[in-house]
Parts: sequence; C-alpha cells; structure tokens
Amino acid sequence: MRKIALLLSSALVGVASIAFTGPAAAQDRTVVIKGFGAKSGVVRSFGINSEAAMKAAADLINSQGGVKLGDGTMGKIEVEFLDDRCTAEEGISVVRRIASGPTLVAIGPTCSNVAEPLFGVLQKKAGDASDSGLQFPIFTDVAIKGGLAKISEWAFRNTPSELEMYTSLFSWVKKTRPELKTVFAGVEENFAHSRATWYAVMKEAAPKAGITVKGEAKWLLEDTNFSQQVREIKAAAPDILAIAAHPFTTCGVLKEMRRQGVKVKMLIGLTSSSSLETLQGCSREAEGIVIPTSFAPVTPTAEAAAAQAAKFNGSLDLHSAATYENMFILKKVIEQQGVMAKPDTVQADREKIRKGLAALKETDGLLGKTKRTDDREAVKPYLYVHAKDGKWLVLHNPVTN
Repeated sequence: MRKIALLLSSALVGVASIAFTGPAAAQDRTVVIKGFGAKSGVVRSFGINSEAAMKAAADLINSQGGVKLGDGTMGKIEVEFLDDRCTAEEGISVVRRIASGPTLVAIGPTCSNVAEPLFGVLQKKAGDASDSGLQFPIFTDVAIKGGLAKISEWAFRNTPSELEMYTSLFSWVKKTRPELKTVFAGVEENFAHSRATWYAVMKEAAPKAGITVKGEAKWLLEDTNFSQQVREIKAAAPDILAIAAHPFTTCGVLKEMRRQGVKVKMLIGLTSSSSLETLQGCSREAEGIVIPTSFAPVTPTAEAAAAQAAKFNGSLDLHSAATYENMFILKKVIEQQGVMAKPDTVQADREKIRKGLAALKETDGLLGKTKRTDDREAVKPYLYVHAKDGKWLVLHNPVTN
C-alpha cells in the first residue's frame, strides 16, 4: 500500500483552499488548504466525507515531504474545512472571507445551488480590467449540475458528466433489458442537482434510448412523508423508476414503496446516492438499485485512498473521491507553476494556479485518466454499480465490457 501511495502522490490532489501561514522563512513555510461545503443540514454527510478525504490526502502528501515551492522549499499542508450550510449566501460569504486573506485557491462547494451563484461573483474572463469580479480560483469537487464552470474562467471542476453517464446507462438498459419500456421519476424539486439530473439529463436520455417517459412525482429535500408520491408511482405502473434524489429522501420513498407494496422491475438512482448513506439508511429497500458513478474501490489506488479516508472517519464516493484527487492535482500544479506561498506573492500565486489548472488536458484519477475540457470541466471514467447485500458492487464497466 505504501508503494501505491507513493505512485498516487506523484499524480493527484482534492478539496480545499491553499494558503500560506507562519513565518516566511524558507525552511518552515506552510501551505494551508481550506475546503468548504455542507457540514450541517440534510446533506451534511457530503461535507463530512469531503473533509475526511481532504485530511487524508494532506496527511499522505505531508508524509512524503510536502509540496515543493518555487524556490525549492518544501512546504507542509495544513487543512481546514468551512461549513457553508448548502446556502448560496453563506457560500459566497465564506469564499469572500477566504479570498480576503492569504488563501491561494478554494475547493468546494457541496451544493450546485451554491456553486452557480458563487461562480457568478468571480471575474468572468481572466485579465478583464473592466470586470471587478473576484479574481480567485475555485476547484469544485462535489457540486455536479452540468456546465457550471463556463460561468467564470476562475472556476474549475472535477465532477463527472451526468449527461454522458445516464445516456450510456439508458442505452445499456435498453440493450440488455428490452422488456423494460417505460420510466417514471421521483424528483427532489427544490434541489438544483436533483432537478437538473431528471429534467435535463434522465428525461432526455431515456426517450433517446427508446424508453417512454410516463411522468414524475415531486417532493422536497426536507420532506419525510411520501405516501402521495408513492401512490402516483403505483398509478403510473412504470417498468423503471428513476429516483432523482439524495440518500435521505431516496430511502424515504423506497421505504414507503415497501409499505404500500409497490414494486417496479428496475430502480435507477441519482449519482449522489451511490453512497454509504443510502446503504446505511435503507439497504434492504435499495437492493438492486442501479447508479452510474465515477468512483468505486476497484483499483489499487482507489482501495488505498478509501482506506486512507477511513482513518479520518469518512468514506469515499464519487464526490469525496474527487476531493482526494483534487489535492494531488493542486500539488502538481503548484509545483509546476512555481508557486511561492509568500505574503507578497498571493495574487501572483492565484494567477499561477488558475493558469496551471486551465492548461491541464489530462489528470490522474482513482479510476484512471481524466480528460480536461476547454471549458474547465472533467470527462471522468465511470462504472455502473448496484446495491447488493448491503454493498455497492460493480454491475457493468462501459469501457471494458
């Protein structure tokens, strides 16, 4: 495992914000990483896992000497994770506070409804003197709603393409299960990611694969009673139920379906629900649910990373795995761009990191190579997993099968 960790540290890096603290003396410079996301509220588990992944990656990087700065100094990383409560106002406030100090780059947020307005306060086009927006790089690990990085040239993301994943999944379902002809959805209407994944992704991908959409039932992220929605599912009698919801309400709906005796031939879930939280909340009811994901512990590096995160009381899923990867990506960029992390180089270092991230065409990930697009998004390898006997197991690899 040590050999695996050494190989990983030469290529990867995840969640946070990088700054210096401490004296400027070359021999004891410190690189501070501040992640931000939801550590309270209904989706707090995502922030907790991101924080654990951030600490795990920092611990590994530091154990191997730290980060080589522009003058040859080896800087050690310190980490901190700030709670934005999954609200846009708090997320913007957190980033403004971070950017007012020596922090060089921020990683987050958890929620797409935070990322979208947050990216809007950044300078839209780097170097535009007429644009007074914040000149501060943000490298997102979790917020997954499609296309958000295009809002600002200071915004970067390491999130998978749900459009690609669900288009592939529905095509595979049509090919392998031709008897499944209809799909109905359950949607968290007040959560940006859930809405976008159903209306702009799944609802478009299913008909293209020849599967008829029969409608959708709606609820809120905070809801706990799903009796009416399950009656709507029962009335629609679909072959496939697509649940565009996070673990908390996904489990609520599945438990209510069991109570009412409602069954479907296939369950398809939201990417964010391919997590430990779903299995902890309703492993019995979720048995068989199929979800595309950009992380599973199926490679030596992925297994090592998952074990490292567990030491810090967190689990890796497609979101927190991106946090872990981002840490190593940033380490590589800082070293390649000659970042100094000194009091008088803060803005210059931020620009170096922005340029370094923008120049990346490919990065190393826990499942293999990730392509980088011109609009600062990621094209990540992915798998289909399904819940079986209380575990997430690989059902299909679109690349190798």
